[in-house]
Amino acid sequence: MTHAATVHSLWTTAAAAPDKIPAPHIEYGQLAPTLIVLGAAIIGVLVEAFLPRAQRYAAQLFVSVVSLAAAFAAVIGLAASDYGTGKAHVAAMGAIAVDGPALFLQGTILLVALVSVFTFAERRLDPVVHGNRVDNFAAQAAAVPGGDAEKAAVKAGFTTTEVFPLVLFAVGGMLVFPAANDLLTLFVALEVFSLPLYVLCALARRHRMLSQESAVKYFLLGAFSSAFLLFGIALLYGYAGTVAYAGIADVVDGQVRNVTPALAGTMGNDALLLLGGALVLMGLLFKIGAVPFHMWTPDVYQGAPTPVTGFMAAATKVAAFGALLRLLYVVLPGLRWDWRPVMWGVAIVTMLGGAIVAVTQTDVKRLLAYSSIAHAGFILAGVIATTPDGISSVLFYLAAYSFVTLGAFAVVTLVRDAGGEATHLSKWAGLGRRSPLVAAVFAVFLLAFAGIPLTSGFAGKFAVFKAAADGGAGALVVIGVISSAIAAFFYIRVIVLMFFSEPRTDGPSVAVPSPLTSSAIAIGVAVTVVLGVAPQYFLDLAGQAGVFVR
Repeated sequence: MTHAATVHSLWTTAAAAPDKIPAPHIEYGQLAPTLIVLGAAIIGVLVEAFLPRAQRYAAQLFVSVVSLAAAFAAVIGLAASDYGTGKAHVAAMGAIAVDGPALFLQGTILLVALVSVFTFAERRLDPVVHGNRVDNFAAQAAAVPGGDAEKAAVKAGFTTTEVFPLVLFAVGGMLVFPAANDLLTLFVALEVFSLPLYVLCALARRHRMLSQESAVKYFLLGAFSSAFLLFGIALLYGYAGTVAYAGIADVVDGQVRNVTPALAGTMGNDALLLLGGALVLMGLLFKIGAVPFHMWTPDVYQGAPTPVTGFMAAATKVAAFGALLRLLYVVLPGLRWDWRPVMWGVAIVTMLGGAIVAVTQTDVKRLLAYSSIAHAGFILAGVIATTPDGISSVLFYLAAYSFVTLGAFAVVTLVRDAGGEATHLSKWAGLGRRSPLVAAVFAVFLLAFAGIPLTSGFAGKFAVFKAAADGGAGALVVIGVISSAIAAFFYIRVIVLMFFSEPRTDGPSVAVPSPLTSSAIAIGVAVTVVLGVAPQYFLDLAGQAGVFVR
């Protein structure tokens, strides 16, 4: 009875003195990029609910493009106001870090999303159906593939304009993910950007069953990775008594001021720390697509609508590597001797595994998927460097790689036959004679993936390998160069196939895209060439942005 009375008296005193409850202090200006994107996503949902069907496409495209551009301007504004270096600090009651790496990665994600939205909005590639232009997405997502409801939806000219708010929600989560400064924010951000991606993967207009299968695989494996991450968070909280990054780092380093009896009991328990750290790492490595957590990548990349694959391949990697860097450099630098050997192993099997298996692929999208696994290994070499150069080289590589990937998948959407996209490699034979420009552009992207000089891929690989060598991981660089050589073989094999084979009589045609996809591909080529020919400015930019706030 007395206990209940005490609790009741606490409640009444709190209610009687409202000024005693501290209101949360949120720096809205510094969280503006994320707030703009999430606000626009909610507007997109309202557009779906209230606008007539005929007007939704234009409205959604307008809202998406304007909000992403405004959010990017907000990131530039924060960087110009010195929040990347001198004023870097932890905002939103310790939940979000506003610092160089966060702003750099957020800017990259927003630009990638902006270019991706152009490919999502493309409506000239498929032939006109029942007098209506159609895009890459199912007419009615809820309809059974091939059923009467779907046929009726196609005939009525329905389009799934919900993809735009879904992309914006995913981008909102991705902006928080690399900036999260405590483990709970990290987990919430992971779910916010994963759930829209699961839905987007299932929305292909052609090959509906394959698309839905890819979404189910991604969802089930993603649920496993979320569970690992959450269990790891629980163990780390049990070890340190806090989910804040700085708090855990202090306990790991043994720099805690006031040790409570409970904390004294768990601090010495390294099993909690090592297991928790390993499980959180597993959750992040899954999102990166590192071996052995890569099994979802080829199936999902092949089954998802190609614009979604391009967006996912570029933006998810940027967000996940940002979170991984922050975890290893801010939370667990005191465990460097424990995680470095493990990450060595992961990087080696990821580089070699991705490159060797890619050689056997016969589908363009699967080939690009294994290539993205190999690239995850190359980027991990920069992560292992554990030097400031390591951070800046990873930031640069992510920016360079994401635009090459977007451009490559945008080109894949153009090569079509009667069944939609012609992704089997045999159909790409002789493409260089039938459509020299498209084949030449694809060749530029493949050469950048291979890391040929004067492309952004070479500048990125050089920066990452140099950082790894300086950080004492010379052996890793040797294996990286060998993997690059294996990878170069299958990229160049595709180029030879396109330019030096006879075109097939029943081969695919190259669709003429609208200015949307054309500009997405042009931006990809421009970034690839500029970062290859004159990378120094952007390397310096990444160098200035390479300091995490503690």
